[in-house]
Amino acid sequence: MAEFIRFDRITKFFGALCVVENLDLSIAKGEFVSLLGPSGSGKTTLLMMLAGFESPTSGAILVDGSAVNDVPTHRRDMGVVFQSYALFPHMTVGENIAFPLQMRGVARADTAERVRRALDMVQLSALADRRPSQLSGGQQQRVALARALVFEPRVVLMDEPLGALDKQLREQMQLDIRDLHRRLGLTIVFVTHDQSEALTMSDRVAVFNKGRIEQIGTPRQVYDEPGTRFVAEFIGETNLVEGVVEAVEGQEATVRLASGLRIVSAVTGDLAPGGPVHLSIRPERIQLAETPAEQRNCLETEVADSVYQGDHLRVQLQNAVHPLVAKLDRRSREFPPGTKVYAAFSSGDCRIIRP
Repeated sequence: MAEFIRFDRITKFFGALCVVENLDLSIAKGEFVSLLGPSGSGKTTLLMMLAGFESPTSGAILVDGSAVNDVPTHRRDMGVVFQSYALFPHMTVGENIAFPLQMRGVARADTAERVRRALDMVQLSALADRRPSQLSGGQQQRVALARALVFEPRVVLMDEPLGALDKQLREQMQLDIRDLHRRLGLTIVFVTHDQSEALTMSDRVAVFNKGRIEQIGTPRQVYDEPGTRFVAEFIGETNLVEGVVEAVEGQEATVRLASGLRIVSAVTGDLAPGGPVHLSIRPERIQLAETPAEQRNCLETEVADSVYQGDHLRVQLQNAVHPLVAKLDRRSREFPPGTKVYAAFSSGDCRIIRP
């Protein structure tokens, strides 16, 4: 897809504090990109600069080939949805959605038709005459989304828009927004600190840390192929152990841990023996049995605790040096604490992370 939005060497200071540092990012037209990271990592500041609410200290922001650094917010043709909804309490649902069109001088008849289409889009046609106070949180969020879409912006920006909703409603809204994105071909830039949300909704995820992008890729890439220790630990749960590359043979590397234990991992790219690395092993990749398994890696260990969590069993494993966590199918046998077991996983279930 062709580049539509470009952040070119963007740096942002608030006083002496650098919150975004020399950042480059390109977004294609019609793409859904999530900016994911902890609080203070710079993701919301970048979104606010794209919206025009903040200005970069240096660097350029381009939309469709034109710099927008000096273009005022109301002329950037972007719909913005915030966590707080920001609906006008004295207006009805229909009036709230019509407001951006009135500010743009759209004719009354055309406004009515566009509001009707926007209400249909978010499935709220029957609630056009209600006030925001008469709506649930999920309905208010749909109104805020309809208001951001009604004037057909070229970009939709969302800053943690689902953070105030309960888990079930948030998950439903994720699917609704994903469906709207696909049906309408919207270009969406979405800020969140929720890893599951980013993985569920996005075409690509940019993982932020301390004002920089640690990694950008598809949800599958950032989860299965973390490029840094931060990404491996921030997205989902992982078992992270340190070691030294002992040998490289073809597409596999043997990593010796401090205890002397050896783990064989798949490897991509150049990797030289003798270098320190981290190994990332996702808990759901580990299988447990009371007898050794025919896997590339099979570690003798002991069950410390086992917790039933509805859709899976979370098993904590311990031995003298390397505690591990395994996630098993909910129907798996539950081993009581103290049971001696073997933790087995293939070389392809490991990810080598270079320092």
